[in-house]
Amino acid sequence: MHALNVPLEARSYPVLIGRGLVGRAEILAPYIDGRQVLVVTDEVVAQLWLKPLRAALSDYEVALHVLPSGEDQKSLETLTTVFDVLAENHFNRDVTVLALGGGVIGDLAGFAAACWQRGVGFIQVPTTLLSQVDAAVGGKTAVNIPAGKNLVGAFHQPNAVIADIATLSTLGRKEYCAGLGEIIKYGLGLDAGLFEWLESNMDAVLDREPEALERVIYWCCALKAAVVAEDERETGRRALLNLGHSFGHAIEAGISYGSWLHGEAVAAGLFMATELAARLGMVDRELVGRVEALLEAAGLPTRPPPIGGARLRSMMSMDKKISSGQLRLVLPEGLGRSRVRADVPDADLDAVLALADGP
Repeated sequence: MHALNVPLEARSYPVLIGRGLVGRAEILAPYIDGRQVLVVTDEVVAQLWLKPLRAALSDYEVALHVLPSGEDQKSLETLTTVFDVLAENHFNRDVTVLALGGGVIGDLAGFAAACWQRGVGFIQVPTTLLSQVDAAVGGKTAVNIPAGKNLVGAFHQPNAVIADIATLSTLGRKEYCAGLGEIIKYGLGLDAGLFEWLESNMDAVLDREPEALERVIYWCCALKAAVVAEDERETGRRALLNLGHSFGHAIEAGISYGSWLHGEAVAAGLFMATELAARLGMVDRELVGRVEALLEAAGLPTRPPPIGGARLRSMMSMDKKISSGQLRLVLPEGLGRSRVRADVPDADLDAVLALADGP
């Protein structure tokens, strides 16, 4: 097992990465507050991984809330059902909410934990590649509303993140590859060495080789932990983790949540961000080609769906990174480097958004 720390003083917590962690009581116990545990999961994950988790929690008073799977569950309506279960079981401020699942479950359960009696303990047990490398770390919790993705939420750091790579063996290829979108983001925006390693080792990652998986998950979590430690509430450097996301979130909202997986939308967003950076003279055309090639090698899209550039621009108008009426876009300025731009000319942005106009 590998461990790293997210250093946030009193809110610091470990990220544990290894195989066979879900069913180990001694791994979970140090991070459970009190005797009450609410497990939030979805139907697919419950069938695969709930049994060993329940065995590990046999000494606790456990309630279970199993949701349908899908992005549409990340809503205010579903959030209310989590509160209902907490109330029905008379769970108090000593309860620990445990999220067993991907990013949807982690975001929803984490937001519920942030709100219940003004904040209770929370453990992330991510079961998808995307959630293990990104969504479970950093304390962002939220739900979607029709106007946009993740517009209602809170920062609420978990007690621990327990990433069991064994859970990745049961992921479908589409869901697994979606996680590679976030991994490529880290390489493009923060660490050239990671990007180059992926160019040479994508086959091993796609084959889910344990050593390659543990290495890349640890690498991404370490990068994110360092950024979160510096800027917990995204007032500065943490915004760089949103590379590709302004475009990606607009794609998700524009085609109805769940039509594309989050990592697929981020992948198209990474290509669009790199294309825009090339138009602005921030990167050369060679990097655009390398990003496209790596995304394709990972089985990910490089172009947005044909929903229209005007629609994408409309969805981007609700982006959380808008400040003083200006859209702030995270763009690469070289391999492994990125920065926020608030001065992108409309003509250049529209030219990239036109990729959504279709052939």
